[in-house]
Formats: sequence, C-alpha cells, structure tokens
Amino acid sequence: MKWTLHLPREARWETRIARALRQVLPERARPIGYLTHLVRQHTRQRVRLGPFAGMRYVDQAIGSAYLPKLLGTYERELAPVIEEACAHRPGLVVDAGAGEGYYAVGLALRNPQAQVIAFERQPAGRAALQDLAQRNGVEGQIQVRHCCDPAGLELSLRFRRAALPRRQNSISLLVCDVEGEEQVLLDPQGVPSLASTHVLVETHEFVRPGITDELRSRFAATHQVKVIWQTERSAAEFPFRTAGTRLLPRSYLDWALSEWRPIRMCWLWMKPHE
Repeated sequence: MKWTLHLPREARWETRIARALRQVLPERARPIGYLTHLVRQHTRQRVRLGPFAGMRYVDQAIGSAYLPKLLGTYERELAPVIEEACAHRPGLVVDAGAGEGYYAVGLALRNPQAQVIAFERQPAGRAALQDLAQRNGVEGQIQVRHCCDPAGLELSLRFRRAALPRRQNSISLLVCDVEGEEQVLLDPQGVPSLASTHVLVETHEFVRPGITDELRSRFAATHQVKVIWQTERSAAEFPFRTAGTRLLPRSYLDWALSEWRPIRMCWLWMKPHE
C-alpha cells in the first residue's frame, strides 16, 4: 500500500512560498546562507576558538556541522582531552572517520612531530581533507587512506613502532568517529596494538544500542576509561550580532550552533594503564 502525506492547505502554501523564494533570492540573502556568510566573514574562514584556533578551513564540512567548526564550539566537550593528548606529544595520530579533516589536520598542526594517518570513506571527504591539509601546510604529515577495518587499523598502529623514532612520553593516539562501526573496529582481540594506544571514540547508541557499555567492558583490563557527555548549545552563544540576526527567528541561531545530533551523544576517553 502506498501512503501519501496530505499537508494542510496553509502548510502547502508555505512550502510553495519557500520554494519560490529559494529560486528568487541569492543564497546569501536566505537565512542559512546569510549566517554562513556572516561567520565566514567574521572568522576569515579560520577556526575561532578551541584547541585548533587559527586553522584555515575549507568551504564545507563532510557528514557533520560546518559553522560550529568555524566558531570553535564543535565538540567543545573534548577540548581538555585534546590538550591532554597534545601534552604527550604523540608520535602517531590515527583518525578513523576523518571527514574533511577537522581532527586530522588540527592535530597535525598542534603536533608537528606526529605522523597522521587519516581514514575517510567518502571521496568528497578525502578531497576536502587534502585541501584542508594544503591550506595549513601539513600535507607532508598526513597519509589519507580509504576505509578502515581491523586489519588496516592494526597495521597503522604498528607503523609507529616500525617507522617512527621512539620518544620518551610519546603516545599513539586514535580518534574514532565511524557511525557505529566502532563495535567492529575497536576490538582488542583483533587489533592487539589498541592495548597501548590512547583512544578517543564517539559512541553511537542510536546505531548500536549498548555499544558504550560494551566498549567500556572490552577495555577495562587495559585502559582507564572516562565517559564524556555532550552538553547543550544555546542561540545566546552566537557571537556575531547584526540587524539581520535580530530579525531572524531564534531557530536559525539554534541551527548555527547545533551539531545535528540525533540523541545526546557521548565519547569515551581511554588511556592505557601505565
């Protein structure tokens, strides 16, 4: 049976008007386009705050929110963890699910001594990542690779032992955001090198119910595990106020700060026992 959604007459007219306006108005004059242009203009398309402040940025994000990255509020809950990891001067950073390279390039900038291996499945993501690396002069530090599986991850984590000089207090760092595939990828049995790797992973309970507790159990014997919860964002945090922003409904400023999370997300910060 084919189901048809019947909108009220008023809603149908509003939809038609919105479509007509999109055809007539240039993108910059539309609310979302206006906010995007405003943020780019005020930040000069550099990350404004946070651990990667000053990083030159590309024109869009791949699979995640764009404006929070320019504003420097993206995943701000992780800023203390990023600072802690950088203090250890990692020799190797592996970014699984790198998107356009926010963490891969940001960590390369913060850690010029590190070799970075970035896995990204989408061709558009890999192209944007290479562009971002070039804009920031770190293309020589970063290897961009396709899909990451347990075997590929193990080979990448072994790279430091095989090819990089050992440094006192240096660590290997894995940043993982793979939309539920962390259940397969983060397996200490299949990837033995995880036992000595610092791991920062976003868990996707809406894809894999129970995955957070499962990973905590898997790594309990080898790692100290900390749970980090997403905090709320508010339109009041939007830093650039103009006559245009005052005319916009609050929902658009909420959108500008939003990270488009389907549920309240969390991350696990897992440090190997000494």
